[in-house]
Amino acid sequence: MDDLKQILARPIQLAEQVIKWSDEAYTFRQECMELKAKVERLAGLLRQAARADLYERPARRIFDDTEKALDKALALVDKCRAHGLVRRVFTIIPAGSFKKMTNQLDNSVGDLSWLLRVSSSANDDDDFDAHIGLPPIAQNEPILFLIWEQIAVLYTGNLEARADAAASLVSLARDNDRYSKLIIEEDGVPPLLKLVKEGHLEGQENCALAIGLLGRDPECVEQMVQAGVCLAFAKVLKEGPMKVQAMVAWAVSELAANHPKSQDAFAQHNVIRLLVGHIAFETVQEHSKYAITSKMSIHSVLMDKKNSTGSAVQPDLLDAGEHGGMRYPAGHASQSKNEIHSLVQSTMASKSTGGSGKHNISGSGKHNISSNGGGVVATKQHNASLSGTSTRGREFEDPETKAYMKANAAKALWQLAKGNAAICKSITESRALLCFAVLLEKGEGDVQYNSAMALMEICCVAEQNSDLRRSAFKPTSPAARAVVDQLLRVVEKAEYDDLLIPCIISLGCLSRTFRATETRIIGPLVKLLDEREADVSREAAIALTKFACTDNYLHVDHSKAIISAGGAKHLVQLVYFSEQVVQIASLTLVCYIAHNVPDSEELAQAEILTVLEWASKQAYMMQDPVIDNLLPEAKIRLELYQSRGAKGYH
Repeated sequence: MDDLKQILARPIQLAEQVIKWSDEAYTFRQECMELKAKVERLAGLLRQAARADLYERPARRIFDDTEKALDKALALVDKCRAHGLVRRVFTIIPAGSFKKMTNQLDNSVGDLSWLLRVSSSANDDDDFDAHIGLPPIAQNEPILFLIWEQIAVLYTGNLEARADAAASLVSLARDNDRYSKLIIEEDGVPPLLKLVKEGHLEGQENCALAIGLLGRDPECVEQMVQAGVCLAFAKVLKEGPMKVQAMVAWAVSELAANHPKSQDAFAQHNVIRLLVGHIAFETVQEHSKYAITSKMSIHSVLMDKKNSTGSAVQPDLLDAGEHGGMRYPAGHASQSKNEIHSLVQSTMASKSTGGSGKHNISGSGKHNISSNGGGVVATKQHNASLSGTSTRGREFEDPETKAYMKANAAKALWQLAKGNAAICKSITESRALLCFAVLLEKGEGDVQYNSAMALMEICCVAEQNSDLRRSAFKPTSPAARAVVDQLLRVVEKAEYDDLLIPCIISLGCLSRTFRATETRIIGPLVKLLDEREADVSREAAIALTKFACTDNYLHVDHSKAIISAGGAKHLVQLVYFSEQVVQIASLTLVCYIAHNVPDSEELAQAEILTVLEWASKQAYMMQDPVIDNLLPEAKIRLELYQSRGAKGYH
């Protein structure tokens, strides 16, 4: 603002000079007096502007144009002064010069009037709804000045006016990308961030929505990160109203999706922990960290349960091996999918309340999210602390708002976790995995879907990061067990919905965490090979390939399990008759299985060797580099091991 006042000094001096020289006019005195009147009004506006709190971007442009107009006016008036007979004779002033000059001064008056009015009208309650209109300078670019008008109100208006201005920017940002970039370039982000922290509910929501809409490309997001969006959002996620927090969580998901490099900036401002706190609220017990993952072994939980109930827990219920696998007892395929989950919850409840508190799984179906947020209801004594997030009064929010909050928080964590091992580690070290498992079971709609997608992203990163895989999905982690239970439940259900494919992908990514004794995963995936939907069959084949590929330590055992589950006959049909992308995925799996267990009688009966010979003659299949690398070796191994028995099978 000090710079603006310095810029105003010269236009004011020019105006004073024009007024003085107009009085000295010798020729065209009447016209000079008219110019003087215009300049006097202009000088008054300039002095008023010097005292006002102005929006800098349009102010600089208007002051520059005004200075140019006053320079021309001064030159014109100077020609009319008494400089001697010779100069007066040879000085030519075109007839239209004064009319043109008058129009330019009128435009400058209009521009300055607009600037002053837009900076003060929002504070004038009597004129609150009045349309300010566009200044003359906006004739060639009206949209820019509409944006300027709203941003000016954001800078100088009262809270109600600023909320309306934010809503207007939302409408403009929705229209096209160019408007979004103009809003950012014209310094619209700082007042939006200020309002999102201190405004009323409606204004805060509009600001968060606007910021989410503005982050449409990496450059825009980067500019907003530099403007302080991470700090502002962290403050709201910690202290704001839940509806605003939900909108902020959505905005975080948009910014992270459009500019993955912003993930770390949000993490540095503690956004991950705050988002986890929101999905944990009324989902699992309110502890600063899910204590069992760091301070208690699963064995101690089971022993506590045994001691408190007097009943023994089967010793092979959780048998983990060196490869990070999970073992389930033989003969317990029909075991309730929530047994371990409920066991851990009830044990933790008894520990946290000294054996007297009650923490019950709320509801009996997936639709209970509408009544309690979709999870485990915590006692009031735990509501005061939620990972640093204020929870005062949140239990009284309506169910729709709670569900909306969880859905957007899960979406934000999904986008923040994508491809980022450090953030995934931070998420999995908290209660988030267990929360996602509960929400995948108990939630509905966007809550369920976003939780499934978040789990998928974490599993995809864990597939490539052995440290994360060992720490997050170790066999002693009840949260990991709960996740696998819920992923498998969706896959076994095999309903073609938004959850199925993410859950298939997740199980495939976790393939290296399962032991050979873990037999319940392969069967449901094999059944999906017979699915009518091509994308489901393809993802099932890709997931099973991760079990059968040579990178998996137990690839031979898993290949045998796939064959035992009837996978060979399904794969033959897919290779011959399915769409091309499904054919490639299925043929890749066939090659791995043939390579791993070439002496399998089932493969011979399914005529897998014939399938490979046929595929080797299909040019489009052999163009795939993976197929081109795998198929010849698989053929050789099959021919070697099955040549003696081939006649008997054919």
